[in-house]
Amino acid sequence: MKKVLVGCIIIFAVLVIGMAFLPQPIFATADNSTNVLSANQNGELTSMKDKASQELQDYTDRYGSETYGFTAYILNKVRIYSIPFCFVGIAIGAIYQYVIGIRKLDVRDKGFSLLIAFVTILIICQVLPLIFAIVVKGWRG
Repeated sequence: MKKVLVGCIIIFAVLVIGMAFLPQPIFATADNSTNVLSANQNGELTSMKDKASQELQDYTDRYGSETYGFTAYILNKVRIYSIPFCFVGIAIGAIYQYVIGIRKLDVRDKGFSLLIAFVTILIICQVLPLIFAIVVKGWRG
């Protein structure tokens, strides 16, 4: 019963958080009064695109190759987005180990395995860009 309750609470929380990040639909209407993409929003989209392409160009210039620059850009994005993903995984593993695992030892082992896996993924995602930079910039020349 507790599993069902915890599962429902987690699903509800994910849905509530997910609804906050959904984009608003833009409908074509005869009058231009509601839900029309304003010039300011259009400017924000183009500025985000220009910023991303400029950042990619900076990495390309820094590493001297388009392939190495793109790889460094992707590794940087993985480094940034792995932090919240792994913290959520660590929290889920801790719940399995310390909350649900008090009564069931097999679930406790599953929680411990999740903790080890997500901590390992976090460390790898944080260290991999550094290793890439050392190898490419240091040994390649």
